[in-house]
Amino acid sequence: MSRLLLGVVLLGNLSVCVKAQVTLAPPAQVKFNSTDYRNILHWTPAPSSSSLQYDVQWKIYGEADWLDVDGCQGVQKLHCDLSAVTSEPREWYYARVRASSVASSSKSGWTLSPRFSPRWDTKISPPALKLNLTEQSIVVRVKSPRTLVRKLHSNLHYKIYVTNTNGKEEVFQINCCSNKLTLKNLDHNSKYCLQAQTVIPLQAKSSARSSEKCVTTL
Repeated sequence: MSRLLLGVVLLGNLSVCVKAQVTLAPPAQVKFNSTDYRNILHWTPAPSSSSLQYDVQWKIYGEADWLDVDGCQGVQKLHCDLSAVTSEPREWYYARVRASSVASSSKSGWTLSPRFSPRWDTKISPPALKLNLTEQSIVVRVKSPRTLVRKLHSNLHYKIYVTNTNGKEEVFQINCCSNKLTLKNLDHNSKYCLQAQTVIPLQAKSSARSSEKCVTTL
């Protein structure tokens, strides 16, 4: 009888442990946010959860094995930089996150991200815009926000939007290799405002326009 009672007690304790393991809610809204090929995974904690740690894993679409992300095991932050392991733009990737509680020694299930492609899903930033005013012209120089963008897209170019005092807008194009445009035959003592945009024609992708910069001719 004592052995039977002991078995019941042990079984009851086991069921409590199993229940504790599965009651920890998993993270939510696991997804990549990517700008200029900086691929950052974000997630949100489950409601009413605190003092949790998170483990992050990744894999290439079609591969069987999940791999730990270095620096993102047992972390308390709600994001992880996966740029290094998702650096091949032609691949598709998945990531997943689980929560763990040190206090209860329990772990949640894994939450899977949507499938992610650096090539198609990254957002491109507008270029930096620098203006030099001379007596007869405005020299415009642009610079890609990240060298990797230029490296991966040799065909990219920049659009320059020029608006004069009368509100008329003209559009010019700069090759990515020159990064320079000289505006001549300008009206004297007139205000010109410029914006720049990065364009990747083969992907039909473009950035937002940069913030406006204005100069007044002599």
